[in-house]
Amino acid sequence: MSRVFIDGSAGTTGLRIRERLSSRADLELVVLPEELRKDVSARRDALNAADVAFLCLPDAAAIEAVSLVENPNTVVIDTSTAHRTADGWDYGFPELAGRREAIAKSKRIANPGCHASGFIALVEPLVRAGIIAKDEKLSAFSLTGYSGGGKKMIAEYEEECRDESAKCKVGGQDLFMGGRQYALGQTHKHLPEMVKVCGLSHAPCFSPIVVPHYSGMEVTVPLFDRDLSAIKACYRDYYEPQATSRETRLVRFVDDPAAAEGGFLSSAGLSGSDAMEVSVYGNSERAVLVARFDNLGKGASGAAIQNMNIVVGVREDTGLVV
Repeated sequence: MSRVFIDGSAGTTGLRIRERLSSRADLELVVLPEELRKDVSARRDALNAADVAFLCLPDAAAIEAVSLVENPNTVVIDTSTAHRTADGWDYGFPELAGRREAIAKSKRIANPGCHASGFIALVEPLVRAGIIAKDEKLSAFSLTGYSGGGKKMIAEYEEECRDESAKCKVGGQDLFMGGRQYALGQTHKHLPEMVKVCGLSHAPCFSPIVVPHYSGMEVTVPLFDRDLSAIKACYRDYYEPQATSRETRLVRFVDDPAAAEGGFLSSAGLSGSDAMEVSVYGNSERAVLVARFDNLGKGASGAAIQNMNIVVGVREDTGLVV
């Protein structure tokens, strides 16, 4: 039985991981009393007693937590941004070529960012196949449920602004709580991993947008002058060989999921799921690549649990909703 500790179990990602793991008979959760949750000595003991430790902390706190780990056998899965491009850390997206094998042997795993997961699932296979050039300048936009903003944003939407179409007070200001674009200065924290993991020379022009539903994410990358059949074939060849059993079918190419939704493609369509759908729309002049998933699932806690499952040697879909 593997011992698991969640450092930062009070946050959105940590809470969901804990909920998912609490019923697992193959795991023993190491849980600190509330009064010791932030005690450094107690956290150090718990981290070093664990076979797997999840870090669900802000970046600086995650770096501090790693410094407390002295047990060479403790596997650390960090859900923060702190180590996603750091040397000595394996990027926790097992569906990418060669990553699953590295994760299985790793002691330091950086869980992907939510927006980055969708972008990378769409772009990395095409860069690898030469369909997208490494020096190409791309753009992307992403719709995300408000749960991605953590407890403060959840409270803004659910406590302060129940009427999504009306003005409400947030931070002393009157705001409309419809779709809200942010990171307008093009410095979003997921950009470095998008560039590094995809092997790009330039960061994409990226527009993340918070929309008024709890969870769900839809990342879109536009392209011009491409052979759609070649793109679809690339995704099939890349992802479908991994789908020979249900346990590895967490990222899948789906041809025209919008057909079942009357021509629409809801960003909340996979809310509650730990899977991801990759699809392609358009024509040879203008195409859009779309990744749809749950920002709390494959975009956060679901991905972290999948990585843990690989490390401890159980089915990848154990405890997940696929």
